[in-house]
Amino acid sequence: MPGDDGLPGSVSGHNSARQPALNAKGGLSPHGARKVQDFLHENLTRKLTLAEMAAVCALSPSHFVRAFARTFGVPPHQYVLDLRLDLAERLLADNRITIADIAHSCGFSSQSHFTTMMKKYRQVTPLQARVGKLNAKVR
Repeated sequence: MPGDDGLPGSVSGHNSARQPALNAKGGLSPHGARKVQDFLHENLTRKLTLAEMAAVCALSPSHFVRAFARTFGVPPHQYVLDLRLDLAERLLADNRITIADIAHSCGFSSQSHFTTMMKKYRQVTPLQARVGKLNAKVR
C-alpha cells in the first residue's frame, strides 16, 4: 500500500510489513529482499550497520543502499527506524514497561533519541502515544 508520498510502505504509512517491489529495476532480488527483511526483524533491537545489511545480500554498501531504496521505497536507515517505531508503539500499550526500557529494547540509543524520533515521525511523544493507547483500551 503506498504511503502519503506514493512510495510503497513509506514511513508516513506506518507499515512495518511493507511489501517489497520485487521487480524493481536495479532493486534487490526477491531472495535478497526476503533475507534482508528476516535479518532486520531478527536483529532490530541491536545497533545495525550498513555493512552488515549489505553483506546479507552480498552487495557493497553503496550498491545495497540504492537497491534497497528501489525495492522498499525508502533507504535502509528509514526502514529500520520505522520498524523500531512500530515495535515501540506496540510495547507502549503495556504500562508496566518504562519508556526508557522500551527505548532500549527497540534499539534506540536513549530515551531522548526515542522521544525525538517518535515526535518527528509519528507526531506524538511516547507518553502521548501510551496515554492514547491506554484510553483506547478503556473505551
